[in-house]
Amino acid sequence: MPAPSPTFEGDFIVPETPFRLSNGEALPEVRLRYALYGELNEARDNAVLVCHALTGSARVADWWGDLFREKDGAFDLERQCVIGVNVVGSCYGSTGPGSVNPETGKRYGGSFPVVTFRDVVRAQQALVESLGIRRLAAVVGGSIGGMQAMQWAVDFPEMVRACVSIGAAPLSAMGLALNHLQRQAIMNDPAWRGGDYESDAQPVAGLALARGIAMCSYKSAELFEERFARSPNRSGENPGRSLGERFDVAGYLDHQGEVFIKRFEANSYLALSKAMDLFDLGQDYYSEHEALSRITARTQLVGISSDWLFPAADVRALAERMRAAGAPVQYSEIETAHGHDGFLAEPDRVVSVIRTALATGRAACGD
Repeated sequence: MPAPSPTFEGDFIVPETPFRLSNGEALPEVRLRYALYGELNEARDNAVLVCHALTGSARVADWWGDLFREKDGAFDLERQCVIGVNVVGSCYGSTGPGSVNPETGKRYGGSFPVVTFRDVVRAQQALVESLGIRRLAAVVGGSIGGMQAMQWAVDFPEMVRACVSIGAAPLSAMGLALNHLQRQAIMNDPAWRGGDYESDAQPVAGLALARGIAMCSYKSAELFEERFARSPNRSGENPGRSLGERFDVAGYLDHQGEVFIKRFEANSYLALSKAMDLFDLGQDYYSEHEALSRITARTQLVGISSDWLFPAADVRALAERMRAAGAPVQYSEIETAHGHDGFLAEPDRVVSVIRTALATGRAACGD
């Protein structure tokens, strides 16, 4: 069945102006694009905030539609209200590099400041509070959505009943390296022009290459071997005939880049991959241990067995550090060959994890 449409979609201006960022800079104004699915109840205690991954949007059902299946989905829109919020720095309606700076009347472009997920979550909190919500039933996310969910649990513990974070942890050196190469691919494209390119002339070659590198980190070697092996590109190319003719896996990566440049923006890719690099729950706290000790939400961290961008061992280790800090955390693992993309490619397992977490959160609160 088709994914549900939002019951409401609109913009919210964060009251804090200017909006101070973690690095000391500020945005004159922050606008958030958000969407609601279902209705808030009278007590306004039935809201589930779903945080999106790198290239997602506020329209949660558009990219995680299986969570909304009527009979066996994660959410019951007769009882729950699902909130999606486009993150600061993105290109789907919230303030980002493509937005107009009200102080200059021009697009931010390359002058858009560095943002962190602490900044992103603080803006989201202002929106949630404006909706009259004192406590979220849950905050859920995969990848950088999972980073946001954990940041919520640390920064606003009194507002989060349950936290579900899938395939997320502070990036390892390998993850930082891959993100660096993706940004270099964009910034070395002559069309990037220091970030001040026109909206209809973005650095598409660099952005497509960045996406291809990313796709390698989102999948697993096992999956690539199963799908592509050493087969020539299915268009009939012969890799041994010329430099330009490709193996099938190369055709796949090039196709992913071609599709991606039609729906995303290069400067937003730079901004959000940098925010991913900077994710550190101990930021602005005395230590990570102090930050983790603030968590009161029933927290479920989920590793993905074949994920090498956020290895399951790293997610498990973070859960152990949370437990040592006194946080009520459980760890589970999704067995899959889909790599990091398992949080999108294994909907049945993800639905089961979320439904269990929501039930555990309700039981812990006596609901």
